[in-house]
Amino acid sequence: MQQSFQGAQWLVPDWPGAPDNIGFVCTTRRGGVSPAPYGPGPQEIATAGGGLNLGVHVGDDPANVAFNRAIVRGRLPSEPAWLSQVHGAAVARADRVARGSVPEADASIATMPGAICAIQTADCLPVLFTDRAGTVVGAAHAGWRGLAGGVLEATVAAMRTELAAPADEIIAWLGPAIGPQEFEVGEEVLQAFLAGAAGDSYEQAAVRAAFVARPGQPGKYLADIYTLARLALKRANVTDVSGGDLCTVTDASRFYSYRRDKVTGRQASLIWIKQ
Repeated sequence: MQQSFQGAQWLVPDWPGAPDNIGFVCTTRRGGVSPAPYGPGPQEIATAGGGLNLGVHVGDDPANVAFNRAIVRGRLPSEPAWLSQVHGAAVARADRVARGSVPEADASIATMPGAICAIQTADCLPVLFTDRAGTVVGAAHAGWRGLAGGVLEATVAAMRTELAAPADEIIAWLGPAIGPQEFEVGEEVLQAFLAGAAGDSYEQAAVRAAFVARPGQPGKYLADIYTLARLALKRANVTDVSGGDLCTVTDASRFYSYRRDKVTGRQASLIWIKQ
């Protein structure tokens, strides 16, 4: 579901089973102050304002990013716990981040109401988590390196230490990412995921099914990052998974995409326990 707030446009995920006391939202590229190439989609240049780029590391004017983040902050109960994302598997505590601190991590969790887990993406997969009772939330940045490196499993494990409950109490939502018809990868990506499934012939077959060979292009595949994420979540005993139907590359009017544009902004997926 799309909503507007103070000129910015948001996506509120359709997430069956998410508890009523959990807030979650995904920003789009619309409704900020950033100019091209961080601006609104090509179909809206004549009518929209600037772009809602939230990334400080992509070449946009820092003043624009600060203004855009202020727009986002106006919708939220507190300042998001922004991360320095490095395609790894480290998990930070969003409710313990000191003001002005930017942890180097690719996921965060929180149990304190009002603390906001935030992930920035522009083709990589954002994954939001909560338990069914709404006592712990999490967000993970799952590019292929982080996904193959276990970032989703690490996030679930960190949440379980707070829950003291089975992982099947955790549910997940897969946000906007590069779609399976656009994600061309090389042999090294396939091998990285096969290595993670070593010793399990069923899972190796499932991994291979997520890679479609490109005719006439040896060693090139179209990879389904949503399927690969579901496999990782299944390993972590998280089987209630929603989303996975938005493509950042093909939806240029709403989403930033590094694969499509190279120089571009970042949208954010955010989740918190309501106060």
